[in-house]
Amino acid sequence: MAVQPNPRGMVIAGWILSAIPTLMLLSGTYFALSGAPMVAEGIAHAGYPVSLVKTIGLIELVCGVLYLIPQTAFYGALLITAYMGGAVATHLRIGEKQWVVGVVFAFVIWVALAMRDSRLRAFLTGK
Repeated sequence: MAVQPNPRGMVIAGWILSAIPTLMLLSGTYFALSGAPMVAEGIAHAGYPVSLVKTIGLIELVCGVLYLIPQTAFYGALLITAYMGGAVATHLRIGEKQWVVGVVFAFVIWVALAMRDSRLRAFLTGK
């Protein structure tokens, strides 16, 4: 299977699309690591120990950084998808309708990465 080069516009659009969820993820990192009370309240409301806030913030940081580095973006996308799976499960467990945000978030992560990486696009489309 021959990999077609990415058109420049598609790569730029992929990076712009990647920036949106990545900024959301990294802003969550900032609030978690800075000890923002709203994060602790959200974690407690979800039924998790508040002691996990910094750990969750570090997980978000690692996922976001890996996703931004082209050589590790695939692994970052996998980890973000796993993280979003946990978020979806948590929202469903506590009866919140925001679970759909995690699904859309993960979908956008993969679409944006496919726009940035012709190898992934070739794999996903079978071309």
